[in-house]
Amino acid sequence: MARLPAGLRFLKALVILLLVTMIAGVITITTVLVTRMPDGNAIPLPESLTLPQGAKAQSFTLGPDYMVITTEDRRILIYGRDGTFRKSLPLD
Repeated sequence: MARLPAGLRFLKALVILLLVTMIAGVITITTVLVTRMPDGNAIPLPESLTLPQGAKAQSFTLGPDYMVITTEDRRILIYGRDGTFRKSLPLD
């Protein structure tokens, strides 16, 4: 088998180096995601939350000391982290 030209050998070495670097990067990112991701049970939520009569939740947002629920009838409902109702705002 004939020896590859110098430029092609250099290119082959660069491709191998890139392959090894990419494999190491994928392993590193996977390790970080697996070990550093919080589990879903770490967020304290109330056991139940009572919405006003006829309201259906459309979206949910968790703030530092509050929860916000947007309803299908275009209202914003604000609750405390313990589940106590604080305020209702209309969406314009």
